[in-house]
Amino acid sequence: MKHSMLSKNILLLLASGFFYFASPMLVTPLITGFSETLGAGAAFMGIVGGMMNLCSLFCRPVMGSFIDRISKYRLSMAGLLFMTVACAGYLLSVNPLMVLFFRIINGVGFALCSSSMSTWMSLLLPPEKIGSGMGIYGMMNALAMAVAPSIGVVLYQTLGYRISFIVAAVFTGLSLVLIQFVSDRGEPILRPASPGPGKDTDRNPGEAARKKLQIVEPKVLPIALIIMLFSIPYCATQSFIVRYTETRNLPVTVSLFFPIYAAALLILRFTMRDLFDRLRFSVFFAGSSLCAFLSILLLALMKSDLPMCVAAVLMAGGYGIMSSVCQSRAIVIAGREHAGLGNSTYYIGLDLGMTLGPMLGGLLYGSVDVRLFYPVLLLCVPMAVLVFLLNRRTLS
Repeated sequence: MKHSMLSKNILLLLASGFFYFASPMLVTPLITGFSETLGAGAAFMGIVGGMMNLCSLFCRPVMGSFIDRISKYRLSMAGLLFMTVACAGYLLSVNPLMVLFFRIINGVGFALCSSSMSTWMSLLLPPEKIGSGMGIYGMMNALAMAVAPSIGVVLYQTLGYRISFIVAAVFTGLSLVLIQFVSDRGEPILRPASPGPGKDTDRNPGEAARKKLQIVEPKVLPIALIIMLFSIPYCATQSFIVRYTETRNLPVTVSLFFPIYAAALLILRFTMRDLFDRLRFSVFFAGSSLCAFLSILLLALMKSDLPMCVAAVLMAGGYGIMSSVCQSRAIVIAGREHAGLGNSTYYIGLDLGMTLGPMLGGLLYGSVDVRLFYPVLLLCVPMAVLVFLLNRRTLS
């Protein structure tokens, strides 16, 4: 059943989408430091930090076609329970290995939630509102990604690590409660019945087998590569902007960056909501590529708060907008019947970016002159342009 943009079911999923995404984003800036307090060395800290997204990355190919066959409510419930258990596990951890184990649990839960809940949302939307609807849903995820790390840092600084993990568990608990009130449970879309003996389905058993074994949607792979390249600089910034500014002794108030990013993203997504269904992908890609390029360039050259704040706004126009545009385009390309597989393929790219961003950031921070940190990350933009140009017929 399709719903209006302001229906109860859609509003509940929007709120649930914010809370489930806020939970791991709150934990992300804290978990490496927490593992260090339990005795982890630098290398193990890095493994702990990247394990959730790495685990999600490996889970998604298995979940892709699986999501199209099972109730999205059930899958979301399972994912939220995994994430809640993980947060409770952090709270009870007494050594780094326990933290690593619960990061894996968190990764499985996050993969289930992110793929199933966004697919669920897409199935509730009218076909002509997929772009704007998924743009608003993506805005809630992006808002959580921007706001939750700041909440986590403040909680850690005032109340400690373990209270922060309790709040992260409360977030997943709230999401769990909210989806109980969604009346449309996101049951699988039934495919047309077999035309009978001797028809196409019987003549092509190999094709049916390949569909059953399909773990990614090939048509969505360029989208996955593009969002990976856009997310690498953002996630590297999320992990290292504090150390970057401290190492360069820059007189900037770095705590302003993510709140400004979040505010700019809200304004952009709200004011552009009708354009997501009207403008071509190529228009958004061109504008977001320019914004991303200028944002990274300003971060490389900044000497005061003003260029940093402008960079935050441009980052919202770059990565922030492209995350929604790419997701809605992935669903359209895959088709509603395979929305789960298309979504899963999109999230593989996002997971890769979220994993490679901190890893590449750590490699650059530890092995090259810190002044080269952002110039190297800047290369991601022309690489994304190259992917687009090679696939412009299908993407435009």
